[in-house]
Amino acid sequence: MSVEAELQESVNYTPLQRMRHSAAHVMAEAVQEIFPEALFSIGPAIEDGFYYDFDLPRPLTPEDLPEIEQHMQKIVAAGYPFLHDRWPREKALEYFGNKGQVYKVEIIENLPDAEVGIYRQNNFLDLCRGPHVQNTSQIGPFKLMRVAGAYWRGDEHRPMLQRIYGTAWFSQEELDQYLWQLEEAQKRDHRKLGRELKLFTLSDELPAGVPMFYPRGEMLRHLMESYVRETQERYGYQHVWTSHVGKVHLYKTSKHWYTYRENMFPIMKGEQELTEDDAYILKPMNCPHHILLYKSQMHSYRELPVRYAEFATLYRYEKAGVLTGLARVRSLTQDDAHVFMRPDQIQEEFDRAVNLTLEVFETYGLTDYWIRLSLRDPQKKGEYVGSDEVWEMAEATLRGAVEGKGIRYEEGIGEAAFYGPKVDFMVRDALGREWQCSTIQLDFIQPENFELEYIGEDGQAHRPVMIHRAVTGSTERFMAMLIEHFAGAFPVWLSPVQAIIIPIADRHQEYAQSVFEQLKAVGVRAEIDMRGERMNAKIRDAQLQKFPYMLVVGDKEAAAEAVSVRLRTNIDLKSMPLTQFIERILQISNTKSKEL
Repeated sequence: MSVEAELQESVNYTPLQRMRHSAAHVMAEAVQEIFPEALFSIGPAIEDGFYYDFDLPRPLTPEDLPEIEQHMQKIVAAGYPFLHDRWPREKALEYFGNKGQVYKVEIIENLPDAEVGIYRQNNFLDLCRGPHVQNTSQIGPFKLMRVAGAYWRGDEHRPMLQRIYGTAWFSQEELDQYLWQLEEAQKRDHRKLGRELKLFTLSDELPAGVPMFYPRGEMLRHLMESYVRETQERYGYQHVWTSHVGKVHLYKTSKHWYTYRENMFPIMKGEQELTEDDAYILKPMNCPHHILLYKSQMHSYRELPVRYAEFATLYRYEKAGVLTGLARVRSLTQDDAHVFMRPDQIQEEFDRAVNLTLEVFETYGLTDYWIRLSLRDPQKKGEYVGSDEVWEMAEATLRGAVEGKGIRYEEGIGEAAFYGPKVDFMVRDALGREWQCSTIQLDFIQPENFELEYIGEDGQAHRPVMIHRAVTGSTERFMAMLIEHFAGAFPVWLSPVQAIIIPIADRHQEYAQSVFEQLKAVGVRAEIDMRGERMNAKIRDAQLQKFPYMLVVGDKEAAAEAVSVRLRTNIDLKSMPLTQFIERILQISNTKSKEL
């Protein structure tokens, strides 16, 4: 978002945003008191608080934040009024120019208005559209969070400014809850848990954004993908496989080359020099490949819909600054599917895709979600392919289908794919944070680009319609969400290790091995802790590893063909026959129960 857009957006602030925006101005005044030579850029309210960008004589450290907070507290306590004024552009340019405030001057020069808004509180005067609270005493409890770098206007060729983030709330209780949530989020961070639970790692010897998975992490992937695969097959999808590379010409035909080029990996030349069209590129998306499969055969109207699904590894050249563990990677696996259908099948196939998605969400215990209906921006039609008639038909069809499901939705203007509108399922995790997961996209354009056909009941060639669909989206991103949602304590059916066997002494290892073999024989994922540590230490370590069950075995258990069962929640189920435990865990696992 441009600086001018942020200034315009501030006019529509909610009461909470207005208070946070006012806190940003108070923070700027506090910084000015400490650094009189500071240069100021912008300070908007954001989703969880506010920030202000500064050009300062020295780098800030976390130790500077308490001092800035102290100055802010004094300003808030004084109850200074926020005074609004309108200045002619020339007066504002002269004032800020004389102050050496080059960023404010640049903002004014890019504003079309003859007059600009000015706000003053105490000794601080700022260029601002507002609105603000009446006085500084109306700013609720706040806390400065961190300092980060931010390029002026988001341009890496412009000066690097120092951005101070803060948060402000109407009550201390709300602030405390927010800070607790942040602390809990740090504990649940999938990068931290990924290391501790031995799920995945990132190596400097590999490109950034290309994760590697340990055995437990690969098992988690396998369980996730196997479940979706089995569910898709029940819904009539057939699984296919396509290559990891494609020719540039393929992506030119699909138009991805012209709209997505910056996110594609560089061209790979073959053994001989190739034209650009024949050169190879790592596959960034599946749809052109599935289209080729469809086009390779003739299809009758009786065969439709054709549903192709694939767990395909894709490669996208994301900028290094946005890579985040598994949540944003350059090598990702997508549970991608494409449906080729007659126009009269759109409603039925959309319902099928939604029902499949909701079943998967229910199994994972994800009950808090809503739909974002992504539409074309009518003011930027040049960024999309296809006629107005096709877009109007596609958007009306998808809107009607969404409304027919009765799920809460919001429209996102300008968020459609370049070839058609889509719906994205936004899921809230255990901490209330939103993740974009599933997507369903309606496409009238790609069938035109590739001249796809089916033979209709009239014996003539007709154009099919496509649905692009992903249930969980990127396996890596969905795994990141699940790790944080469950805090690493996965349901029994999803846990890479369902039970850890703990022999009390060395003489019990033989029986522990027998228990392991019996569990393995019926499909229970188990490990044995053969270390020479004390039993209590092994139990503690198993709990830290989030294993659902700890099976302690000693003399009594060996003699009775039993196991002493302890849950990761520290509940002791006491000793039970091994056969009883096997019956219990298989029933819970096979039904994908959320219980232990």
